[in-house]
Amino acid sequence: MEGGTKIYHERQRLQFCLLHSLNNLFQGKDAFTRADLNSIAEKLDIDDPNRGSWTPVSVVFKPHHNAITGNYDINILIAALEQKGKTVVWHDKRNGAPSIVLDDRLMGIVLNVPVRKFGGLWRSRHWVTLRCIQGVWYNLDSDFASPYAFKDTQEVGEFLDGIIAAGAEVLLVMNDK
Repeated sequence: MEGGTKIYHERQRLQFCLLHSLNNLFQGKDAFTRADLNSIAEKLDIDDPNRGSWTPVSVVFKPHHNAITGNYDINILIAALEQKGKTVVWHDKRNGAPSIVLDDRLMGIVLNVPVRKFGGLWRSRHWVTLRCIQGVWYNLDSDFASPYAFKDTQEVGEFLDGIIAAGAEVLLVMNDK
C-alpha cells in the first residue's frame, strides 16, 4: 500500500514475467492466467507457417513460449493486449524517452530488458511494467519485493533513457484501440 493507494504487485515465479507484467499492468491477479497465455500461444503455434519444420524439441521449446517454464514472447503480449482492446506501439528508441507522452491515452509501458545472471553466464530477457496509478508512476517489476514509486515524470523519463541505453525494448500500451 503506497500512501493509501492499494497497488497490485505480482512477484516473479519461474519465467512467467510476461504473465506477472500483464497482471501488474491490469492491476489484478487473474487479468490473465497461465492457461490464457498458453491458449494464445497454442493458437499462434497452429497458425505458424513453419510448423512443418519443427523438431521433437519444439514440443517443449515452442516458437512463442516454453511449455514448462513460460518465457512468453512479444507475440503473446500483443495478442493478449488486443484481446483486452488495447493497442501496442513499439517505441522507436532512437527518439529516446522524451518522445514518450505520459498522458491518459497511455495505459502503461511494458519493457523487455536484457538480463545477465550468474556472472554473465546466463543471458535472458525480462518483462517489466510501468504504470501510472492515481497520478503516480510505478515500476511494477516482478523481481522487486514491492512496487517502486517514481517521484515524478522526469524520473520516469530518466529511468526510460537509462533502460533504453542498456538495450531494453519499450512498448507503449495505449488505452484506445
